[in-house]
Amino acid sequence: MMPIVMATAIGALVLIAVLLSAIMTLLPGYDVPSAPCGTSAPTNIPPLYLDLYQQSAARYGVPWSVLAAVGKAESDHGRGPAPGVTTGSNHAGAAGPMQFMPATWQSFGVDGNADGIKDIYDPADAIPAAASFLRHGGAPAHLNQALLRYNHDSAYVTKVLRIAESYAAPACAPVQLSGTGRGSAATAAASHWLGTPYSYGGGGLAGPTLGIGQGAKVRGFDCSGLARYAWHQAGTTLPRTTVEQWHAVPHIPPGRQQPGDLVFFQGSDGGPNRPGHVGLVLDSDRMIEAPRTGTRIRISRYTIRRDLVGYARPVG
Repeated sequence: MMPIVMATAIGALVLIAVLLSAIMTLLPGYDVPSAPCGTSAPTNIPPLYLDLYQQSAARYGVPWSVLAAVGKAESDHGRGPAPGVTTGSNHAGAAGPMQFMPATWQSFGVDGNADGIKDIYDPADAIPAAASFLRHGGAPAHLNQALLRYNHDSAYVTKVLRIAESYAAPACAPVQLSGTGRGSAATAAASHWLGTPYSYGGGGLAGPTLGIGQGAKVRGFDCSGLARYAWHQAGTTLPRTTVEQWHAVPHIPPGRQQPGDLVFFQGSDGGPNRPGHVGLVLDSDRMIEAPRTGTRIRISRYTIRRDLVGYARPVG
């Protein structure tokens, strides 16, 4: 293939930057469980890898879609059958899901999960190391140069940029918020975090946090944490847990729900008077929710669920 000309590289950079800036303001399609709007991540990127790409991007300032494109090109996000992905090395000596050469790993290896080991085969270490190496090579300002340093093949650079563009391409409509007052303010606050990872125990009054247990290494929200954050932005502070919210907030009858109202469900471990899940009503059919571990904050339909417990409306 012909080398990439500078105009093409600049154009790709501008497009990626514009698309990335739009991600957090776009709406995921109905019941899309695992990725921000505007990505093909639900089918193409394992949730663990997507989290690591986005966390590393935030840390090193490299577009997550580019990191993900490198991971796709190098090992299909750790799923590739070629030698060197999980053990050993390939014919050129590269190893791990991001295919580092030993000398490069020696200089740029990262202990991303803080376990005291820089493991070239562990995506928690390899992905931030790739972000660090790309940053050192000139990304994001000189992304073409950084990718060419990562792999000295212009066809590889073209491939990675095309994959990155597909991951960042918008595919959804903007969130349409209805209503006025505090309920509308709460849904607007929650919608800002669409695509953010679910983190058990995660979420504070100021935004996403590391959780506990299964969420200890994930920065995000759980369901009640998102509801509490959103309503705090609207001027009302709720209790922390779903059960506490259900018993503390005035209930309203079905059919009277409005944007921002809390909608409760039994969930996997709750009951009629002890709900295990909560979302924020968006309209007469949809809600914003943080579903469960391994998923992301999304728009989904609450009217089709059979475990609905009821609705509640926070007051000032």
